[in-house]
Amino acid sequence: MVQIDAIGVGLASAAAPFLPVFLTKLGASNLQVGLLSTMPGVTGLVLSLIVGRFLQTRRKIVPWFSFARLVVLSCYALSGIVPFIIKEEANQIIAILGIWAFATVPQTMVAVAFSVVMNAVAGPQGRYTLMSRRWSTLGLTTAITVTVAGQILDRIVFPLNFQLVFLGLSAGGLISYYFSSRIQLLDAEPPKQIMTGSAWQKVKNYVNLVRGEPAFISFSLKRFVVLSGIALSAPIFPLYFVREVQASNTWIGYISTAQTAITLVGYYLWTRQSRRHGSRFVLLCTTFGVSLYPALTALTHRVELILLFACLAGIFSAGLDLVFFDELMKTVPIQYSATFVSLAQSMQHLSTIASPLIGTFLADHIGLAGALLVSAAIRLLGFALFALHRNPIHEDHHP
Repeated sequence: MVQIDAIGVGLASAAAPFLPVFLTKLGASNLQVGLLSTMPGVTGLVLSLIVGRFLQTRRKIVPWFSFARLVVLSCYALSGIVPFIIKEEANQIIAILGIWAFATVPQTMVAVAFSVVMNAVAGPQGRYTLMSRRWSTLGLTTAITVTVAGQILDRIVFPLNFQLVFLGLSAGGLISYYFSSRIQLLDAEPPKQIMTGSAWQKVKNYVNLVRGEPAFISFSLKRFVVLSGIALSAPIFPLYFVREVQASNTWIGYISTAQTAITLVGYYLWTRQSRRHGSRFVLLCTTFGVSLYPALTALTHRVELILLFACLAGIFSAGLDLVFFDELMKTVPIQYSATFVSLAQSMQHLSTIASPLIGTFLADHIGLAGALLVSAAIRLLGFALFALHRNPIHEDHHP
């Protein structure tokens, strides 16, 4: 069910790269297009803890997970319908942004519920195998579908081309819902000790609950450092490729495609390495490996080398996704999964909102290459924190 769900999500997610293009062609401003990226982060930062608290009280989390995903993916269909109903392009832009502002709420629920559901499906020993297969399936499906969708967009007149693509790909949401809603998990027993008492007492219970899990706090803070370093460079790379390297659109496309495609190799590689050497080995290798990419890129203007570095980064990033999921769930008390995952998500949203702003600020003052080196230094700091500290409570457990 999980893997077929990934195919449905991959089909629908293939519409994502074309949504900002659609808005741009309708005449949206840079700010309006940027809102597509910033709205989920802001909503997630504000609502993750609330959503986590809500899900923590549910005996069955799968229905909430599958329905929330359906609502999000259905927003592509709604975006495609808008031009049929609203004729003025300025109002079409506002309507589409309104749809995706609404979508940020179920997106937040999906982000929290996803880790809880996947962890319950995989069990302690199966996280690498399950997630490597799921993310490989999703990535391959999306890559193929994006290519086909691009061909369709070039052959049909605007805006009907985007409307048909969005409506067609949103069918993946129905596939996702059909199969994800049939995932069978044991009912959870909502914990009562943090849900009772006055509002102040609930806050105190929550704080005491988190403080009682030092392994979670330690890992989450180190993870936050690495993710902040990664998010800081997100707006810098495309600017560096265009302004400093003066790479053509074709080369930029090669770099993006290669980095995405190579993750399929990375998932397979790091799953095998985790079985042979354990999660800590993967954790240290991948956190160190991802710190090299911005530094090496900042030291060259040759697109051939940057393409090679991007491929290496894709391999390490795949392992980082796997090991961060595995290590995070090791530190989360199973009976409070939604509560702790929501806190981790809030920290991740904070890094994705603040770090890109810091990155562009640094680029204005020390240059694009300098900002990339700062990104590398922050990532390397995260590696050092992981390398210098090992919590004996959460050792690797592998068959």
